[in-house]
Amino acid sequence: MSNNLIDSTTKRPPEASSQMQQFDLSSFFPYLVRIFYRAVSDSVSQVYGSLFDLTASEWRVMVVLGPSNVLSASDVVERSSVTKVDVSRAIKSLQKSGLLTRDINGEDKRRASLRLTERGIKVHEILIPLVIQLEKDLTNGLSDEEVISLISMMEKVRENALKITEARTYG
Repeated sequence: MSNNLIDSTTKRPPEASSQMQQFDLSSFFPYLVRIFYRAVSDSVSQVYGSLFDLTASEWRVMVVLGPSNVLSASDVVERSSVTKVDVSRAIKSLQKSGLLTRDINGEDKRRASLRLTERGIKVHEILIPLVIQLEKDLTNGLSDEEVISLISMMEKVRENALKITEARTYG
């Protein structure tokens, strides 16, 4: 099958060679997002990881539950951007650590209610001011308007990424 968009000797579009020579990973937006994500994520994980040996999934489950929420595992998945498998592992680990309780619902035995224990609430109360300070440190040097603008731009890029993902299928 012949495709005039692809050079038959290299199997690449004609402009690909030029683009490949000009491509610079260090200025490629998706790569920069990854680097940004790693730096921010690592700084946050140092707080909850070093103090309480929590994983990112455990931390997110605790934050979603907070001191007063009673939620199902499905609710936590929906609100946390953590996969079902990782939420399940986090729940088991947090239960083992005495930070979370899982109570079977009386009406629907398949559904369990999750809540932080007193110890879990204390850990939550210790961590929240620390991560709020970390957020301030991460945005140090940015005005309130710049922070709002940054968050707005991040949201627009996220919306674009969701549209692209919904519109394209590769296989």
